[in-house]
Amino acid sequence: MEQDENAELVGMGLRVSVSPVQTAFYIILVMLGVVGNATVICVIGKSVLMDRGGGRNSDIIIINMALSNLLVSVMRNTLLVISDIGLELYSSKGWCQFLMGIWVWLRSVNVWSTLFLSAFHLQTLRRVTPTSGVLHGSRGLPVTLLLSLGLIWILNFIYAIPAHIFSTNGNMNTTETLMLVSSTTRPLLGCVWNFPSSYSGLAYATTSMVIHETIPIFLMALTNMSSLYTLYTHGRVRSSVKDGPVIKRVPAERRAAKVILALIMLFIASWGTSVISVNYFNYNRGSSADFLLIIARFANIIFIAMSPAVLAIGHRGLRTCIKSTLTH
Repeated sequence: MEQDENAELVGMGLRVSVSPVQTAFYIILVMLGVVGNATVICVIGKSVLMDRGGGRNSDIIIINMALSNLLVSVMRNTLLVISDIGLELYSSKGWCQFLMGIWVWLRSVNVWSTLFLSAFHLQTLRRVTPTSGVLHGSRGLPVTLLLSLGLIWILNFIYAIPAHIFSTNGNMNTTETLMLVSSTTRPLLGCVWNFPSSYSGLAYATTSMVIHETIPIFLMALTNMSSLYTLYTHGRVRSSVKDGPVIKRVPAERRAAKVILALIMLFIASWGTSVISVNYFNYNRGSSADFLLIIARFANIIFIAMSPAVLAIGHRGLRTCIKSTLTH
């Protein structure tokens, strides 16, 4: 985003008319995101810690994804709620640099963590002769897995450095002229982008769209289609090889594949809608811009709010916890 001194007085940024019903719905989604992902972390995290063998690799990946969801909700979406209820807050340049960098970092981690879950499941399915230990995680601390997840956080932190450097606090005349899906759909807390030129800002936004929006969505679709094809292939040979470890795991892996497929479809629908809406705003301003910004705002929260419910359908520990809570 850049500062436009000739823009109308817009307070914290471009003010899009949001009805009380929309505000209430958004608050509910944010609360679901916080409570749901915190529950996922606590329930699955407890089972991982209690497993002396180091826990299932898939559970650790789910915890990582839920953690990124939770941090986005707490660091970003709760602040949007505060803004929506009428409390206008403004930050210093230092705080804006910190917050904008954090927002880009967490959203980018969120994308790649979701892709990692899909890719891990495909890699598991393609093992020629998996054993029970391999499918459920090797005994002991999964060092390679933890290093891979750590690499996701580190690389995306490096990517977010320009978001930190080129952020500043706006003024009463600040309006939206450039947006990144991975960060914000409006100047929040008075924080805006302030790139040296419109070309450098556009270059960063375009790079973000390709690396953190287009490529991950394409890879998610590809890995899930590959997973379904692999399961289909395993299913066809069940009648000829009934005792193989792969064949015995087909029903369980098919259930897992359905849950992961539902997660990825939800992510693609949510993230894809936001990408289209925000980039229409960036590159083709028109009469639909305000409406599309509202759509983008809700699209950004749908996956975070609903993914715990999808996980609960396919994860035995989460189902047991929810049933126990509802019955007592």
